[in-house]
Amino acid sequence: MSKLAIKGGKRIRIREFSSSNAIGIEEKRAVDRVIKTGVLSRFLGAWHEDFYGGPEVRVFEKEWAKYFGVKHAIAVNSATSGLFCAVGATGINPGEEIIVSPYTMSASAVAPLIFNAIPVFADIEEDYFCLDPASIEAKITKKTKAIIVVDIFGQPYDAYKINAIAKKHKLYVIEDTAQAPGAKYKNKFAGTLGDIGVYSLNYHKHIHTGEGGVVVTNNDELAEKVKLIRNHAESVMEAKEVADLTNMIGFNFRMTEIEAAIGRQQLKKLKKLVDMRIKNVEYLAVKLAKIPCLKPVKVRKGCKHVFYVHGIKFDEKIAGIHRDKFVEAVRAELPLVKSRETEGVKIGTGYVKPIYLNPMFRNKIAYGKFGHPWTTFDSKVNYSKGICPITENMHDNVLITHELMHHNMTKDDLDDVANAFQKVWENISELK
Repeated sequence: MSKLAIKGGKRIRIREFSSSNAIGIEEKRAVDRVIKTGVLSRFLGAWHEDFYGGPEVRVFEKEWAKYFGVKHAIAVNSATSGLFCAVGATGINPGEEIIVSPYTMSASAVAPLIFNAIPVFADIEEDYFCLDPASIEAKITKKTKAIIVVDIFGQPYDAYKINAIAKKHKLYVIEDTAQAPGAKYKNKFAGTLGDIGVYSLNYHKHIHTGEGGVVVTNNDELAEKVKLIRNHAESVMEAKEVADLTNMIGFNFRMTEIEAAIGRQQLKKLKKLVDMRIKNVEYLAVKLAKIPCLKPVKVRKGCKHVFYVHGIKFDEKIAGIHRDKFVEAVRAELPLVKSRETEGVKIGTGYVKPIYLNPMFRNKIAYGKFGHPWTTFDSKVNYSKGICPITENMHDNVLITHELMHHNMTKDDLDDVANAFQKVWENISELK
């Protein structure tokens, strides 16, 4: 009889893994405090003392700025909104280009399009999965205005090399730190490494407020523009006596008082939650290192990786089967995660489909049906398969990602994860 669950054998584990929820009594008390005031949001979309939000939002921003050692922290309703604000704040013009990552959540690649700019995809590093400096430099043209780097999976980008490239070509660096709050590069927090950084407080991040985000910068001008774009910029230009009208079409990207109150409590827990993820990954990595076809993903020298997900490389030559078949068998041995049952077993083949292969980019259709902004500005940017070979190989053949190392995972839980991988390896002949 087969030993592997996918072939009818007994599973390693049936009982669900614990939830990654870190919301506790502190957050409940904070929410109750806000509800009792009756003020759930205090933003006004007009030039007034409340243009910058209510007391919880403002204190949360101060606490965030102090924690990360930056001059300005601006709360928004999502990291996506924060990226849109950041792009607009750079003064980007329609038809200009921004270099982006092909291997991340789509928001950082779509952000340039909000201001009718053109996303240009550079390839990723084979070891760290962040944007590759050499690929970035090869994609720079006279139209390039900025680089949106992503601290993917919790690993900071190569700030030394990429910042030098940006300085050389007079480009802004926008840092998407959605997956890396608390990560560090040479003792400096991720999110503070470029000109402007964006954090996520979405429900499945290290800390969360349900939805939400924070933009940080040490640049006074960028900070003020982000605040304007966040809250109906166009309505306050005259009263505030703003001279530069560039990209001052505002949105409603405002954070509520309840979200800010929750965020203040979650921020206090960040270090502990991050440290638990690191500890769990270290424990699991030792066990998985015994499996010849698996190779741990490297941590960049001088960096603190905070593991939004745990990445593992798969060697098909050693295994004798394709990665997808191996992962399918591992999944069959393990259960779902509580509160995220609809997402399946939290082990993935690759991460996301390379963004440039999605229909909007392949067909260059964003605004209207005639190809704006690409046709309008006669853009020759290429989004065809093959433009980022490392990304495609990692996604199609090599990379395994999983989230079964969050802060609530016990040693017994981690042992079950490791044992599932080990069981599939020991019985891999059943899959051939």
